[in-house]
Amino acid sequence: MRRVVCLLGSARPRGNSAVMAGAVCRGAAEAGAQVETFALNALDFRGCQGCMACKKKAEACVLDDGLTPVLRAVAGCDALVLATPVYFGEVSSQLKAFIDRTYSFLTPDYALNRAHRTRLTPGKTLCFVIAQGHPREDLFADIFPRYAYFFNWLGFTENRLLRACRIYHPGDAEARAGLLEQAAALGRDVALGQGEPDWLPPVRS
Repeated sequence: MRRVVCLLGSARPRGNSAVMAGAVCRGAAEAGAQVETFALNALDFRGCQGCMACKKKAEACVLDDGLTPVLRAVAGCDALVLATPVYFGEVSSQLKAFIDRTYSFLTPDYALNRAHRTRLTPGKTLCFVIAQGHPREDLFADIFPRYAYFFNWLGFTENRLLRACRIYHPGDAEARAGLLEQAAALGRDVALGQGEPDWLPPVRS
């Protein structure tokens, strides 16, 4: 049974990115995956402190806060679903703080030893779920490849994307024809370990 961990980056419990991710997770669960979801905004945690203790004193992040069990769950997962709205051309601050803390997954000599950059078991799947209010698909399209590049260092060697543009008002995700069905299909693929296609195109209005 594949283990899927989903992190909700929106401050809104029923925001569009959360709804999309929920459909991905339902599809994964229906296909037999074990799914665990964390709403980052409900947790009390800090961003990376730049202390370098995870490289000099410990093999994990030394901060003990609400993100500690999340990092532990991510380390043990087969697939990670990251859901975020686009805020000022970026992922949400909640999700960015988590991403910065994944620095602790890198080995002390990751910059020089490319063959052993990560402390995690390689072969994991990264699935990005992005709800973008702006209708132009060419804007902010760099979010996914930028973060997929770094997560590849962490052992996430298969990358998937569900990105929907012109998703702004509450309820837009549910109202978009076919979007949640596409999300559920992606979840089933992730649960079954199917790796094609590498990404899904933006859902058009």
